[in-house]
Amino acid sequence: MKRTFVKFRNRGFRKFIRENSKYAPILFFTGGFIFDTLTLGRIDRAYDLTILCSHMTSLTIVLYLYNLADDGKWKNTFLERFEEYFPLAIQFFFGGLSSAYVIYFSRSVSLSKTISFFVILLALLFANELLKKRISNKYLQFSVYFFISFTFFTFMIPVIIKEMNTSVFILSGLVSLTITLLLITIIYRKSPSTREEIHIGKMLGIVFTMYATINIFYFFNMIPPVPLALDAGMVAHNIEKDNNSYLVTYERDDWYIFWRDHRLKFIHQPNESVFVFTSIFAPTQIKKSILHRWKWYNEQTEKWEVVDEIGYDITGGRNAGFRGYTYKDQVKPGLWKVDVVTEENLLLGVIDFEIIMNSSLKPKRVVQRRF
Repeated sequence: MKRTFVKFRNRGFRKFIRENSKYAPILFFTGGFIFDTLTLGRIDRAYDLTILCSHMTSLTIVLYLYNLADDGKWKNTFLERFEEYFPLAIQFFFGGLSSAYVIYFSRSVSLSKTISFFVILLALLFANELLKKRISNKYLQFSVYFFISFTFFTFMIPVIIKEMNTSVFILSGLVSLTITLLLITIIYRKSPSTREEIHIGKMLGIVFTMYATINIFYFFNMIPPVPLALDAGMVAHNIEKDNNSYLVTYERDDWYIFWRDHRLKFIHQPNESVFVFTSIFAPTQIKKSILHRWKWYNEQTEKWEVVDEIGYDITGGRNAGFRGYTYKDQVKPGLWKVDVVTEENLLLGVIDFEIIMNSSLKPKRVVQRRF
């Protein structure tokens, strides 16, 4: 009786998939995206590592099975009954892995210099919905796989080896490139239908072009330094350390500015220091040097001038981020911004504010918050 019920349920699911074949791929892609969005928290958690590694491993295996299915490799085997689900599984794992990177990427306060990379990420992820052949297009299939694996290893390897720098990024890219080329080579040799559909030279050209492009983005500081992320950043009137906490005194913005807590217009008092507070998430045991690059906008030259660079070290592992601050005593009125960067000059975020010097003005709605 139980076996009959399972068979009926499987037939019902198979019927649903066939009747909605046009929308099933995007549903499974979205399902993978939502699943990880709701369950993932921090990249160094055992759960997150297990889920993401299983996604990547399963995606690689299913891509292999799917590409050999057209050649009848799985006929008269137990895998034959699952063949129509292979493309849906691929979509699910694409969605799950891509959502992980978007989650960790979007934790940064500022997307300013890295927004172009974010747009490319989204364009590649949803490109399959714009093509008639969708996931059956092998050029698209292997291209998205390479991009997904590259982003996967760029935040996974630093977590595993507890180190993050340019050499680790290059290593991550080479690992991804090697695995992708190995998968393409194995499928190409074992699948006659793949050899008919793709030109191996063109496929390798696409992969190497993507590899070069991502590296160019990195060296031009257009890729966020995941797994590091700027959780909080603000300009403040005073900061004091109290035991293991930081008491940050700042001016709160108007109630209708719901997307930001602190005010960007800094009312400067005579002989007052200007503080910038940041809280940076970093995975456990990763140690990193962080710089606050203070910049002032010169209205005469219409250029940003670097006024000072002040650094401090962070050690990862704290849920709320590693806290730190810098300050300046002698400041000029006008527009300011503090770039929060790593020692490799990779941008974590930007804290913008305007300093107003007017003895008749007093800060309003000054509050103190514990971090």
